[in-house]
Amino acid sequence: MAAEDEGGGLAVSENVADESRVLRFLGRHRTLVQGLIDALAWTLALTFATLFRYDFDLVEGEYQGLPLLIPTALLVQVLAGLACGLYGGRSRFGSFEEVISLVKATVVAVAVLAVVNLVPDRRLVPASVPIVGGVIALVLTAGVRYCWRLAIERGRRPTGEDCHRLLLFGAGEGASQVITALLRDPKSPYLPVGLIDDDPGKRKLRIMGVPVLGNRSRLLEAARECQADSLLIAMPSAGSDLVTELSELARIAGLDAKVLPPVRDLLGEVDASDIRDVTTADLLGRHEIDTDLEAIAGYLTGKRVLVTGAGGSIGSELCKQIYRFAPERLFMLDRDESALHGVQLAIEGRALLDSPDLLLCDLRDRRAVQEIFTRTRPDVVFHAAALKHLSLLERYPAEAVKTNVWATLDLLEITASAGVKQFVNISTDKAADPCSVLGYTKRITERLTSHFGSTAQGTYLSVRFGNVLGSRGSMLTVFQSQIEKGGPLTVTDPHVTRFFMTVEEAVQLVIQAGAIGQNGEALVLDMGKPVVIAEVARLMAARSDRRIAIEYTGLRPGEKLHEVLLAHDEVDVRPAHHLVSQVPVPALEPAEARAVDVMVDREPLIRDLAELAGARVAESRRGPGSTG
Repeated sequence: MAAEDEGGGLAVSENVADESRVLRFLGRHRTLVQGLIDALAWTLALTFATLFRYDFDLVEGEYQGLPLLIPTALLVQVLAGLACGLYGGRSRFGSFEEVISLVKATVVAVAVLAVVNLVPDRRLVPASVPIVGGVIALVLTAGVRYCWRLAIERGRRPTGEDCHRLLLFGAGEGASQVITALLRDPKSPYLPVGLIDDDPGKRKLRIMGVPVLGNRSRLLEAARECQADSLLIAMPSAGSDLVTELSELARIAGLDAKVLPPVRDLLGEVDASDIRDVTTADLLGRHEIDTDLEAIAGYLTGKRVLVTGAGGSIGSELCKQIYRFAPERLFMLDRDESALHGVQLAIEGRALLDSPDLLLCDLRDRRAVQEIFTRTRPDVVFHAAALKHLSLLERYPAEAVKTNVWATLDLLEITASAGVKQFVNISTDKAADPCSVLGYTKRITERLTSHFGSTAQGTYLSVRFGNVLGSRGSMLTVFQSQIEKGGPLTVTDPHVTRFFMTVEEAVQLVIQAGAIGQNGEALVLDMGKPVVIAEVARLMAARSDRRIAIEYTGLRPGEKLHEVLLAHDEVDVRPAHHLVSQVPVPALEPAEARAVDVMVDREPLIRDLAELAGARVAESRRGPGSTG
């Protein structure tokens, strides 16, 4: 049996090789072959049209005019085809453009034949023959080109034992581009075999011969019918809920789930290189964001923009996205020289660290910051620099005050004196009903920003959001590291929930918020539904090749069981954007923030910070087990 299979495979290989040689020959001599095909088509078409006119009666019919008419048709077809670019290789074989050229050449040929047929006293052939013959010739020449193109595309179809049979969910533009790219690449690792789409109007649709097999309820049956082993969610705009649902359906059907990157990450048309495995970020952080590009460009394009904390996760992504809006200058400030090296490399493709737009500075050094503002004169400032690790700041609250509060206050005062038009303070969901040092200090910066919004020229606002997937020290990064070490995955509480968004989505909304925010507001980004961390841990453990345990450690001091994006007394109002809530923030006098005594013991300092943040101290310091 094995020998028989081997012989069959050899025969198939030989057939494919023979077909490839024929196609290569036809490709090299395309002009000559096309001319001969068109000549034969016109000969057959005019002969058939004349026979048809006389009901195929060879005795009664008059055919003496054909020997003159056929050469005329061939000559005109070639000349008109050359004029239209039909035989010059200007358009891709069998393309719409080539068909248009073919139609033009045929129409010219028909018109000339009709005139030639009228010149003699007695017509060469009946008057209907040039018209009917032209139609038949067009059908024949177009049909041959279509079959030729199908043969070429069939020869390019990916084959081989390593080629995965791919079902695609979504029969839209993304699927069309993917199928076209895969079927024209013989080295592609994927062969499209079927489409799944919930739109009843696409039930009979075929894309390059790949049929729609039904909606998602038929995924299992379709996978069996097509012997598929992979499912591609061919929708770059697919949200996390859809990706999660389809990934689970794929798992049940025994398919490997694949996705296309979000639209914002795609460069040009979709192709095979864009197909990748589903990541945990796809399952948690995909949100479809509608951005008002015109409003954004209005305050960034042609402006001098400064980003603090430019080397961090948020800051570096801010720089990348701001760069696309063509600011006059983009100043990137950080105290970490390696981080500046990384962000310059990501944006400019080079990292010599010789650009005057790279600013090495610690925000705690007020004099250095003042000198930078005097030199750079920014119009817009995004303040992303901060200490952010909750449990560490619980142990070192004085450091949180020095960086998150005092350095921010210095920056606000310098910004106000420099006449900056727009100041955007990056905040966190932990500033809503805060119960941690991180939450207190970020809430204080929101209140200080609000104060300058009411006293300084320009617009001063804060933007508040939750956990960012992919940022340094984020949950996914920690879990992945623990998985690589064999586990266990550490989760504080089986019921703890958090909001998640990818860094690209968060920054996109931060920039949008800067365009719509009003003085003194905190703009709160819609992060979707909160996610149960234990479920994420189970998901990531299940995707590992090894058996990974999950260990519950208990909530840490200052940590909430469930984060909130809005405080208990804040109202969710979205006047400008459906994903951005705008809430007023009570101002805080700078003198009160300056008066914080960092030399006192840790607990009294934390209580002072809670009072400045306007938090309910007695409830907020309940320690482990608190529901926040």
